[in-house]
Formats: sequence, C-alpha cells, structure tokens
Amino acid sequence: MLKRFSKKDFTATNILIIITVLMYIIQINISQGGLFLGLNLYFLVYDFWWQPLSTMFAHGGIAHLGMNMFVLWQFGNLIERFRGAKELVALYFITGIATSLLSFLYIFYLDPQVNLVGASGAICALLGYVAYFDKTQRNGIITWVLLISVVPLIIGLPIAWYAHFIGLAVGFLYGIIRR
Repeated sequence: MLKRFSKKDFTATNILIIITVLMYIIQINISQGGLFLGLNLYFLVYDFWWQPLSTMFAHGGIAHLGMNMFVLWQFGNLIERFRGAKELVALYFITGIATSLLSFLYIFYLDPQVNLVGASGAICALLGYVAYFDKTQRNGIITWVLLISVVPLIIGLPIAWYAHFIGLAVGFLYGIIRR
C-alpha cells in the first residue's frame, strides 16, 4: 500500500536524496554523463565550472548511489534533528564543494586520469562534523572511514580514498568553525 506523504517526510535530508537520485537518472541518460558531471581535468581544460558541485550528485552505479544515500539518510537526519535543516544544507554544500576542490588538487597533481564521482566526500564531511561534536563516536567514525577507504583498495576497487579523508578533515574543521 502506498503511504500518504506528509510535511514531515520532506526533510532536507530526504530532499538531498531525491535530488541526488534524479541527478543520477539524468547522468545515466545523457551521453558521457559521468564525465560531464564528474570531476576531472575538463574542469580546467574545458571550463566545466559546475563539476565541483555536480560530482556530488553523479555516481558510479546503482550500488554506489544506494550506499551513499543510505549513509546520507542516517547522518543527514541525525544532523538535521540536532542542528536543523539550514545547518545540514550549508554543511553539505560548503564542505562538499570544498572537498571536491581539494580532491581536484590531488587529481591534478597526482592522478590526472581520474574522473571523480559520488557524494562520498560530502558524506565523509558529515561524518567529520559529527565526529567533532560527538567524542564518543569519534573513534568509530574514523575507523569506519578508514575501512571504507582502505578495504576496497585492497580488493582492487577503484575508489577515491583521498576524497573520504579530505571530507572527514573538512567536516571536522567545519565543526570547529561552527561550534
């Protein structure tokens, strides 16, 4: 049975998830959508100025999208409940774009063949923000980011581990600034 939507279903977290899913649908339905919306050297070479933002909404597949949206749902709702929708949206976009720009420096100088896609950097920034404010979860969050960054590399999955670490640090720093 379909549930009726109420005003409480339209949280900032759920709206971010809906936008991300819609952007993924657009991405997979345009030619070279991942290259166009991901973050890569086209950012500089062809002036694709939107990439630091659009890369947060592009994903490498349905599993990648699903995993990121699940973690966004968990931590976005947590932050939104305790700090408010405006704080969550500002945190997500400011730290997400900052993480993208810092990750681009890694790409530019160390791995220019990379096309960075996914919300992982912005989501890890949410984790860093929570880690700053909740000292009891800090070790667990850092361990989790280490695991999701290193284990896939060990088994040969091409992930942007540096975006995870950069996001974690940027989110922690944002927490310090916003305390």
